[in-house]
Amino acid sequence: MHIRPRPARALIPLVAATLALAACGAAPERQRAAPSSTATASPAAQAAIPATPVGDQLRWFLAAAAKPPIPEDQLTAHLSAGFLSQVPPDKLNELFGRLSELRLDRLTEVKPTSLVGRVMVDGEPLTLSIAVDSAGKIDKLLLSAADQPSAAPMPASWDEIDTRLRAVAPDVGFLAAEITADGSCRPVHAISPAVARPTGSLFKLYVLGAVAERIRAGKLSWDTPLTITDRVRIPPGVLYEKPAGSVVPLREAAKLMISISDNAATDLLMEKVGRAAVEAQVRRWSTHASLNIPFLTTREFVLLKAADYPRLADTYAGLKGEQRRRFLETTVAQASLEGLKEWTEPRHVTSVEWFGSPSDVCRAYAGLAKLDSEPLNKVMSANDAGLGLDRERWPTVWYKGGSEVGLLTMGFLARSAEGRTYVVTALTSNPRAAYDEARAANELLALIRGSFTLLAGS
Repeated sequence: MHIRPRPARALIPLVAATLALAACGAAPERQRAAPSSTATASPAAQAAIPATPVGDQLRWFLAAAAKPPIPEDQLTAHLSAGFLSQVPPDKLNELFGRLSELRLDRLTEVKPTSLVGRVMVDGEPLTLSIAVDSAGKIDKLLLSAADQPSAAPMPASWDEIDTRLRAVAPDVGFLAAEITADGSCRPVHAISPAVARPTGSLFKLYVLGAVAERIRAGKLSWDTPLTITDRVRIPPGVLYEKPAGSVVPLREAAKLMISISDNAATDLLMEKVGRAAVEAQVRRWSTHASLNIPFLTTREFVLLKAADYPRLADTYAGLKGEQRRRFLETTVAQASLEGLKEWTEPRHVTSVEWFGSPSDVCRAYAGLAKLDSEPLNKVMSANDAGLGLDRERWPTVWYKGGSEVGLLTMGFLARSAEGRTYVVTALTSNPRAAYDEARAANELLALIRGSFTLLAGS
């Protein structure tokens, strides 16, 4: 949620979140330790691309990414149908258009059907993983930060999960629950499930809920056109880079809000349905609604954290209810986004944020499940964050998470092939010090993956 001005780093979540989708249900390479049988190229041969089907596809990708847009017939010739069903040609070309000066530096893992190597984008090193299916077509394409940690080991018990969760950050809330036939959450295992904590961008579930309610009532549709204004152009994200006056369909804004946590898309949707509608949704789904009234836009959040800090944040934190609303509408509304910088230490994590408990998150997922439609399912399924559940066993996986300096949260819904639906939520924070987000995410993914395994056996 905090500002990320570094162009290449800001690109990583967008590319990884989208291109990783077609990895055949497996976690991206950064989530798995390399097997001992991996053949690593010698230094003299590291830049040489092998004459294999996956090598041929890597050559094509490097050449094609340099000259977007790529004709659709080329994409269908080189990418598997499963990949393209999840990442359509227009989205791929949008992503390729953001990969300026992509070049291969070296290969680090060479296998018959997959390659891993280091590439440079705008002078910054990234890890590229590519794999092909039995027909020789690309079914996995992932760009990730070059310094991502290896996969954390899978937990074997709830006790182990508890111990490892508490090592991630000093403040932890956790819930593994089943959504029952009547739409309620049946806890299976938990750590302080009813205690409200900062949620980061998990709050966007409420925004999506308010939008979906309007669609169900016939007041909006997934194709409703939305016009981007300067007021909603908040970094980072795809819509931030579009000029004011650009028009996007509601479904695109919703997908960007959930899949890459696009802030401009979030405020655009909030502007369309109104703050009051989102606050009403929070009251329906959360037992801690008062902590989120008034419900902050992402613009207001960024201004409170980065404009004239800490004066604005201190003042806001000291106000209550309608006083806060007036402060947002007057003082904060006059502040400018120009010149704001990313912060590197926690700022008002426990007082200027969106709040909820693990149980609140579960209720939000249960509420969205009741509103389920094919467009909503596509929005919520667009990014599994690399969880990598077996899609034959878990055909539906929904994800939303949030991050800020000193804060990392994750919430997943997964529906089994037998029709049982589970939610696993982890809320972690440290208001006193920043912690390694990449390593914490790696650990949380392993613990959540293990939780679904334990749930399936319960």
